[in-house]
Amino acid sequence: MTEPASGREQRQEARARILQQLPLLFVLVVLWMLLWGAVSWLNLVTGIILAVVVTRVFYLPPVELSGRFNPFWLAAFIGQFLAELFVASFQVAFLALRPRQIARNSIVEVQLRTRSDLIMTVVAIAMSLMPGSLVIESDRMRSRIYLHALNTEDREGVEAVRRDALQLERLLVRSFGSADDIERIGQ
Repeated sequence: MTEPASGREQRQEARARILQQLPLLFVLVVLWMLLWGAVSWLNLVTGIILAVVVTRVFYLPPVELSGRFNPFWLAAFIGQFLAELFVASFQVAFLALRPRQIARNSIVEVQLRTRSDLIMTVVAIAMSLMPGSLVIESDRMRSRIYLHALNTEDREGVEAVRRDALQLERLLVRSFGSADDIERIGQ
């Protein structure tokens, strides 16, 4: 006897949801093991149990992955991030030690082109990790982030902060963004 089409479709949808949650579950288990500082069977099993409980008890919107991954562009993103981190560290140290008055700061709105929550989140985290900038608000519906940036003496300083954020977005989209996101960034 064959099963009704709706039953098969429901099982396929459930299987697709589980496959979609696997990267999140994997990351949560790895994070759990890193927090404990040891790789053991006990940490693995408790990490899996905890990851399943967390994803079932707390509502997390599904992270939609594009299904593509380009390690070259991810390496370019990491290189760009580390280079900017290095330069920004010295700039902030110089600002802290210079005898002049306090530099002018700005709130910079960055209109991201992606609609991916994952890419928007990674851009916001990367920009917050940069010395001298901090994400103070994000508008998920309009794909905007608002950054507090140090040492933006003029319009060019503000545009440089915006360009840096958009460059990180571009590299992330090329790393694992969808075809739609690649089309949006125009390259």
